[in-house]
Amino acid sequence: MIPKLHYISQGNTPKEHLENIQKACAAGAELVQLNLQISSEKKYLKFAKEAREITSHFQTRFIINNHYKIAKEVKADGVHLVDINFCATIALEYLFTWQILGASANTLQECKTLIEKKVDYINLGPFRLESINNLNVKQLGTNGYITLIEALNTDTPIIATGGITTKDTQDILKTGISGIAVSDQITQDFNNIKKFNQLLGASSIDEKRHTF
Repeated sequence: MIPKLHYISQGNTPKEHLENIQKACAAGAELVQLNLQISSEKKYLKFAKEAREITSHFQTRFIINNHYKIAKEVKADGVHLVDINFCATIALEYLFTWQILGASANTLQECKTLIEKKVDYINLGPFRLESINNLNVKQLGTNGYITLIEALNTDTPIIATGGITTKDTQDILKTGISGIAVSDQITQDFNNIKKFNQLLGASSIDEKRHTF
């Protein structure tokens, strides 16, 4: 089962990413996504191993962006393909069978392609454009989600992403979205993880209660 709240790591340095991942885990995050931008695979592997140690300590699910070979090496819980140049089929064939594969999409056709390739979940966004650097993609908003969810009619979990705040969460859930991925509002205050979990009805405590 794909957790309803994903924390996408932020930081000005790799060390800050790791510190923020630890804070997110301590605050109750069920899944964190390592979003490092490092060209050196050797350095990326080093920090991925450290992040894996942190998340293992807290029993938090750990996803790595794009680097599916590193995800397999450090035994991450899965990989998330942000870059469309990475082929989901190749990544799936390479990963362990128990590792999950997610990918990002902005359009109906991109979603359909990913579903055909049997990804485990799709990050669909942006809900809100956060910078002028994203002008090549369409801001979806709640209306966009409603349209796409109805058109897809899929069991594949669709995760909303892009500038989402706690104030947006209830309206987003009404669209049929399965969960949300958040960066800024969690990094600014890790107590927001508890607020998001309450809104999503997905706190780890509640989920554990349902298993008994």
